Amino acid sequence: MTSYGTATAGPPAYRDRNVLRWLAAYTASVTGDVVYFLALSWTATRAAGPSQVGLVIAAGALPRAVLMLGGGVVADRFGPRRVAVASDATRCVVILAAAAALLLISPNLWLLIPVALVFGVVDAVFMPAVGALPPRITAPEQLARVQGMRGLSIRLSNAVGPLLAGVVLAVGGAAGALAAAGALFAVSLALLLTVRVSPLPSLPQRTTARRELTDGLRYIRRHRMLAPLVTVIGLSEMCFSGPVAAGLVLLADERGWGAAGMGWIASAFSVGAVAAALLLTVRARIPRAGPAMSGALFITAVGAVALGHTRSLPYAVAFGVLIGLTNGITTTVTGALVQTETEPRYLGRVTSVTTLCALGLAPILFPVVGVVVAVWGAAMFFTLCGGICLLAAALGVAVPVLRRAELHGRPPGPAPSPDPGPGPGPGLRDKSVDR
Repeated sequence: MTSYGTATAGPPAYRDRNVLRWLAAYTASVTGDVVYFLALSWTATRAAGPSQVGLVIAAGALPRAVLMLGGGVVADRFGPRRVAVASDATRCVVILAAAAALLLISPNLWLLIPVALVFGVVDAVFMPAVGALPPRITAPEQLARVQGMRGLSIRLSNAVGPLLAGVVLAVGGAAGALAAAGALFAVSLALLLTVRVSPLPSLPQRTTARRELTDGLRYIRRHRMLAPLVTVIGLSEMCFSGPVAAGLVLLADERGWGAAGMGWIASAFSVGAVAAALLLTVRARIPRAGPAMSGALFITAVGAVALGHTRSLPYAVAFGVLIGLTNGITTTVTGALVQTETEPRYLGRVTSVTTLCALGLAPILFPVVGVVVAVWGAAMFFTLCGGICLLAAALGVAVPVLRRAELHGRPPGPAPSPDPGPGPGPGLRDKSVDR
């Protein structure tokens, strides 16, 4: 396994102030995303009715999916910190401007759709940039911990965001909710400005954006670990990045568990994911990362099939915890492997591909969920999900480089660039400016 470390060894990630500032910025940003999304959906419902909500959501989701790969090129060309800062600033200005507009005019689709479009475009740039930052702010052996901390951040944001959105929508209406989201983006921006990143060993020669994108895709295709690993990520995230949530609604309805039952199972997923994130944040290393990834995928497959066939709500909740736990382990391990293996100058483009695998396929698969459940039932849908996870697990076992993958530090390989001297913070070099 090849490692391209750009930060020297330092304290554990959960005690590194620089990493914690990045994590706080990420948490504020994701919470702002949740508040913004709920405020946008609620406002669209009130302004144009439920039938138009899908149009507004699609206006934001489509450019994000289409432009995600281009966002990776931008992150690599201008540096992930610089791009993340600019993106956060843009999101803050756009959302605060929309909040101000709602104070002057009544909500309508002519306002909401442009806001969603602009936000989707900026998100396509922000997500690869912020995802490419961890290898530039911590040592390679800390990346699994950082991914675990990131998982905790996402779960915390998904728990706090809806509550905050509900409060501000009730008190301040749509304008107040958008203002709250804009304030969270402002907090994220302020924190990102304090994050120090280590410079790249050398500056890549600039070419056209199209050539840089092609070069990044070729880099993934020719990389002996990244090529199969990205395939595993795509297969493992295909169902669990969104379609399973829709499947849970249909499963609960089919079994007669109602909204409460669906809520219990969804909460169980979150509990399992939080347990995985805590476990991987505290552990010093993940022994035998490749087999751990494949084993977690296998258990996820079994749990998904069992969930689809059980008639008991308590068993369904237990299987939900199991799936959340093993899916959280898979996500953390694959994310850390990607960031450990990727050469720093390609991190933005590689992150954009993996993010597209995780999020970009979900809108396409949502209609498939409804068709499968309507024709064959919810059990068949979860069986198919289990089969896809099993295929990913088999790939992890069949490919030798994945089977032997490790994450317990920097293995033998090309030496990192010389450290020019002691840096101003733990594990970082002097003059740690982005680019």
